[in-house]
Amino acid sequence: MENAGKNSISVVIAGGGSTYTPEIILMLLANLDRLPLRCIKLYDNDGERQGKLASAVKILIEERDPSIEFVATTDPKIAYTDVDFCLAHIRVGQLPMRELDEKIPLKYGVVGQETCGPGGLAYGLRSIPGVIENIDYMEKYSPNCWMLNYSNPAAIVAEACRRLRPHSRVINICDMPIGLEDSFARILGFKSRKQLDYRYFGLNHFGWYTSVKDPDGNELLPKLVEHELKYGNTMPGESMDDYTDHTWYDTALKVKDIVSLDPSMAPNSYLQYYLFPDDMVAHSDPQYTRANMVMDGREKRVFGECARIAEAGTAEGTSLRIGIHAEFIVDLATALAFNTHERMLLIVPNNGAIENFDPKAMVEIPCIVGKDGYEPLSIGTIPTFQKGLMYEQVCVEKLVVDAYEQHSYLKMLQAMSLSKTVPSANVAKKILDELIVANEGYWPELH
Repeated sequence: MENAGKNSISVVIAGGGSTYTPEIILMLLANLDRLPLRCIKLYDNDGERQGKLASAVKILIEERDPSIEFVATTDPKIAYTDVDFCLAHIRVGQLPMRELDEKIPLKYGVVGQETCGPGGLAYGLRSIPGVIENIDYMEKYSPNCWMLNYSNPAAIVAEACRRLRPHSRVINICDMPIGLEDSFARILGFKSRKQLDYRYFGLNHFGWYTSVKDPDGNELLPKLVEHELKYGNTMPGESMDDYTDHTWYDTALKVKDIVSLDPSMAPNSYLQYYLFPDDMVAHSDPQYTRANMVMDGREKRVFGECARIAEAGTAEGTSLRIGIHAEFIVDLATALAFNTHERMLLIVPNNGAIENFDPKAMVEIPCIVGKDGYEPLSIGTIPTFQKGLMYEQVCVEKLVVDAYEQHSYLKMLQAMSLSKTVPSANVAKKILDELIVANEGYWPELH
């Protein structure tokens, strides 16, 4: 790989029917100078859904570089043969199951969210076999391939990979820090997040920034926190009209409350679901959740635009845009392919990086990435407040993987009872029993 020449790299996007696929394609095509490609494949077990995107993707690629081979397939052998990178973003059960993940907990007055709370645990148990299946396909047909896995819920998926496929060439990542760092750059007056250096520790969707430095090495965290205490991650004078939907504005504003619990660090905004679950439930509509917003908004918009491109035979004037999470994927693939030693936040086994935390926990920390994989940076010790929150959450994630391995109802009940988002074991049992019915055919049979 280190001697890779022009047009030498082949990638497969697992979950090719995702509405994020066009964004990733556009990012790959915009970075051919950094990551030259000879082949792009789409792979999905839902050929009909993938087909809604494939014709448009083919046109996007042909208009940018017709020398790149394009394949869309439902056959794992075709998908995984002769590939260097698998970009995996599968959603087992698709959006109708996400809708149930969100609405069933809300029925009981509990956080209903894609990756947090009982819905996130349900999604995790549902996702494990799909991710493992794709790892096995990759190792069978392209054993030297790297899988860059950003399938949600990333924390549970990462723990399952650590335990069930410990020697596989899989790197678990998440785009959430990229969005936060874009906000930080904007707040601090920089054009790009890449102008700043960050220190961060935590779990996926569950962490804190301890340092933000400018190119001259000046510490800007106090300035950032001072802003967050007043405005959260919004800008002065902003309103929900300045955001694509009100939930993003609400989330950015809520950071004001999260950071007040420890003003020495800048928090991940997902902590709102764990620290203020009552507020989250109060501002949720049990009849119309985020899944419905995505189905009525993003799904229709992306599939509609792809249909327009296919019919017109050209992508000229397209409304499709590169997404923030696509940038991270290209950075990671480039670092692995060309040994750039880029510093990136990855989800990796702790192994002592956080000195006073479970060495087997999957933590999200800065790593140096090169052709041989990643090297985690040392974090040192962390404070009691953060350590306590993290340990509770990492135990929840481990119990879900226990439930998968052992087909254990008890382990899944323990996971839901331990979750900070669930008020009691009584409520946990009611939610779990309803989720078991909803996930028939997706979950292992629990007993």
